Amino acid sequence: MSLVCFGQPEGGIIQTAYVVKDIQQAMQEWITKLKVGPWFLLKHFTGEDALYRGKPTDVDVSIAMSFAGHMMIELIEQHNDVPSVYREISENRGYGFHHWGIATADFERDVERYRASGCDLAFYERVPSGGRVGYMDTTSYLPGMAELIELGASFDATFSRMYGATLAWDGRNPVRSFL
Repeated sequence: MSLVCFGQPEGGIIQTAYVVKDIQQAMQEWITKLKVGPWFLLKHFTGEDALYRGKPTDVDVSIAMSFAGHMMIELIEQHNDVPSVYREISENRGYGFHHWGIATADFERDVERYRASGCDLAFYERVPSGGRVGYMDTTSYLPGMAELIELGASFDATFSRMYGATLAWDGRNPVRSFL
């Protein structure tokens, strides 16, 4: 098993993600209360080739990422009212934990492995790191979804840069551009 750039194993959990009402406020709370930062913010992201439950979607989200040790933390705020994996959870349980991110070197194989175990592909899109993500609906037996995050393309460079920034963070410049 190989390690991704920030020390987590390929095939293992590399991220925990939370749906929040206000991403600016959430980042500030993580900074002041948990000393997590800096945050890398991507505003109004709609992805490419986005599908929600098999149909095209124009879900509009802002995402912020940082690290707590080797674990990537993701905050997600949805800006529009379209149905989405984010609204499914927040409308049923409220804001908070949403999914675990799992690194995969073989995206199609892992999507099919989850489907074979009875999990639907709830959301799919292409992301800025050049890879794909797929949210597998594991909510029938887990308290959140499993997001398959494809390794490759600029994944290592993008997230190594963020991880390195968290290791050297001195509290200044707490919110930075994702790109």
